[in-house]
Amino acid sequence: MLAVTVIAGILFTWTVLSHRLARWSITAPIAMMVAGIALTGGDDPPLMFDFDTAAFEHAVEVVLALLLFVDATEAPQGVIRREKGLVARLVGGALPLTLGAAFLTALAFFPDQPGWILAALATVVVPLDLAPTAAVVRDRRIPSRLRDVLNVEGGLNDGIVSPVFLLCIAAAAESHAKSSDYAEALLEAVVAAGWALGAGSAIGYVAGWVLRRSWAHGWTQRSATRLGVLTVPIAAYTLSVALGGNGFVASFVAGVCLAPSMRHLPEDAVETTDDMVALLCLGLWFVFGQMVNNEFWDGFHLSVILYAAAAITVVRIVPVLLVLAGTGMRTRDKLFLGWMGPRGVTSVVFGLLAFIELPDHSGNFIVRVMVITVMMSIVLHGLSAEPIARAYARGPSGDPKATTGAGT
Repeated sequence: MLAVTVIAGILFTWTVLSHRLARWSITAPIAMMVAGIALTGGDDPPLMFDFDTAAFEHAVEVVLALLLFVDATEAPQGVIRREKGLVARLVGGALPLTLGAAFLTALAFFPDQPGWILAALATVVVPLDLAPTAAVVRDRRIPSRLRDVLNVEGGLNDGIVSPVFLLCIAAAAESHAKSSDYAEALLEAVVAAGWALGAGSAIGYVAGWVLRRSWAHGWTQRSATRLGVLTVPIAAYTLSVALGGNGFVASFVAGVCLAPSMRHLPEDAVETTDDMVALLCLGLWFVFGQMVNNEFWDGFHLSVILYAAAAITVVRIVPVLLVLAGTGMRTRDKLFLGWMGPRGVTSVVFGLLAFIELPDHSGNFIVRVMVITVMMSIVLHGLSAEPIARAYARGPSGDPKATTGAGT
């Protein structure tokens, strides 16, 4: 309980100083991470978390479930329809290429690691999280079209990667068994994904229809609607788990199915869920501080550092440039979308789940790479955000039609 008190106190301190801290690009995730590093380090730290428990695993899954749900519901439907060609290129083209590039790069840097471990690692270091660099998607100096597309990609990216992560983790865990049966492990993962798809879609569609009808007929209130939306990912998660499916995949699917109904509900319908997700994710950033301490005590590994650097640069930038070829977009706009792919809480959650599900040496390896990747991303993407915005401010008009092509 003391840890909760400390985290709450740190968060409160940040809230009363947030405007001043923003001048130095100190966001809430960065503040919580630094606090976690400070309070969980040393031989006798004031706070310490035990990651290898069933309760902690369920807590992490619930956080991811809510996060995926919010990402799915808040992906602007208008932007998706208006920029469907560009979104399809990034999500349907660049994302698979990035996963493949992350895997092949891992083979080059870590040839002694099993293939399925490296496949799982690729799914851990690829998902986007705009929270550490949230100022980018709000900075009006950057063309609105680029910010909108980046926001949509960030919302859909982690939900699409999640089932792939589950498949890779299942196969990686099976690779350590005495009698490996990959077919059975993969079949179980596919069945779990099927239950998740069924539970999530059923609850999402039904909840959306009921909430829409209730609001249209004046049977409910704004505050009640916000609570109603919050129950959807919880119901999808618990039902899927009860059926043998994966809870956070079900929550993402529920969000996708509920999203079309959101435009018929109050604008703040997802606000309560969003605030809860923000609070829980900040708690995870504090936990990430302990992970940083745990990994840095072992010293630096050059191969890990080089791989992390590649993962947040060429592994993403090259696929994005390839799929955007022929769109008519300016080179600097393509480079912006390729570069601005920060890693964050989704990678942290995937890394924690890999640590829990896999044997010590494999789990520790994935966590070590994940920690260095996220840390490097926070520094590089955070420091580059303001110079990029200034460069756009000095350029031609910020009007999106003037700066980008058709994107088809």
